[in-house]
Order: sequence, then structure tokens, then C-alpha cells
Amino acid sequence: MRGIKQTAGRDRLGQFAPDFAQLNDDVLFGQIWADESLDLKTRSTIVICVFMGRGLVDDSLRYHLETAKKNGITREEISAIITQAAFYAGWPVAWAVFSMAQDVWSDADQPNS
Repeated sequence: MRGIKQTAGRDRLGQFAPDFAQLNDDVLFGQIWADESLDLKTRSTIVICVFMGRGLVDDSLRYHLETAKKNGITREEISAIITQAAFYAGWPVAWAVFSMAQDVWSDADQPNS
């Protein structure tokens, strides 16, 4: 099992909502993301599509776009993912996600980066 060390929950909500923080850090990122039934690229694709479908275009989506890039999703792939999801999640949402994705993949000189 691959482990992801996440502390965002405890860092931001540890004092205010310790149970939620623990579930975020240890269960969601520690267990669910570590489950090897799906590879990390697939998990990232799912999260991005769910966020788009819910219209959640905020810093948490940016975090997941950055994670997707680290997980091997290329600029060409993210473009295709956002375009596919646009027809289900909405065109304006796709525009917003493309804006974030351009920032995240801005240092990529190659179309496959």
C-alpha cells in the first residue's frame, strides 16, 4: 500500500474539528488514496471530474490539479479530461477549470508535459 502523508485537516481544523481532521488526513488520504485498486492518475481524474460536476472551482480543485500533474497527468490528458467533463459539468465550469489548469501546467513546454 502506498501512503500519502496528509496533514491539511489537522493543520486547518485540528483544534476546531479534530474528528473531521482525522478522517480527512488518515482515512481519505491515508487509506482511500493509498488503496491500490486504482492507480493515482485514475483517482486524480475522478476527483477532478467530481469537482467539476459539483461546480467546485476553488483552491481545493487547484490542489487536486497540482496532484494530478504530480501523478503523471499530462497537459494533453488534462485538456481532454476537462473537455470531456465540460459536456456533463457545464461549459462555464470548464472555462474556470481550464484557467486553473493553464496555471498548473504553465511550466510545461511540451504538449505531453
